Amino acid sequence: MTVARIAGIARAGVAAAALSACAPAADVSSMGNFDPSYQGIETILLDGDLVNFRVAMTGARDNADVEAYARCAAAQYALIRGAGFARHVRTNVAKRGETWRGDAVYTISAALPKGFRTIDAEVTVRDCGSLGIPTV
Repeated sequence: MTVARIAGIARAGVAAAALSACAPAADVSSMGNFDPSYQGIETILLDGDLVNFRVAMTGARDNADVEAYARCAAAQYALIRGAGFARHVRTNVAKRGETWRGDAVYTISAALPKGFRTIDAEVTVRDCGSLGIPTV
């Protein structure tokens, strides 16, 4: 394969990616009713800055709704503890009947922690409020 052929394939790939980025987003109204009922948050200090958040809710559409509830709890907890950041370690989600349960672990810190799944607690709590997701 020649260099010119490889460059042509690369340009075609970039053009396809650019066009797909312009595709319209899914219509939110077609995603069905979203009427969540938040059942509560349990906070368990595991070790120093490592915290476990157990949440329960009904009316979730999928795991992402449960994960968002746990993220909101972690963000508010960080602010309560005088920290500005949290880093997601893991979240397990299970559904039994109509109840969804999340078991999430976060590290809480005053400085921006290393890692890819970090959250700015103040911004996250504000976003949770605008979405109607309760916090601790």
